[in-house]
Amino acid sequence: MLGDLTERDRAILALEAAWPRHSGAKEEIIRAQLGMSAARYYQLLGRLIDSESALEYDPMLVRRLRRLRDSRATRRSARLPGFVG
Repeated sequence: MLGDLTERDRAILALEAAWPRHSGAKEEIIRAQLGMSAARYYQLLGRLIDSESALEYDPMLVRRLRRLRDSRATRRSARLPGFVG
């Protein structure tokens, strides 16, 4: 399944894994290293962390990113009017 990841997929995961070590605006790093907008990057990252290939490639990173995404979604849901949960 690792073969299912493209070079771009691995570059996205590598940037996420290394991000705390970078200085400067993340959007600038995304554009400079990957040649895409931040919106496109996050769209691809969201799909990528749901894939089994990414989970096999870097399980700790993918699980951490899934937890972060899920906790953000839970906080957003709790702020929605009429939300019962």
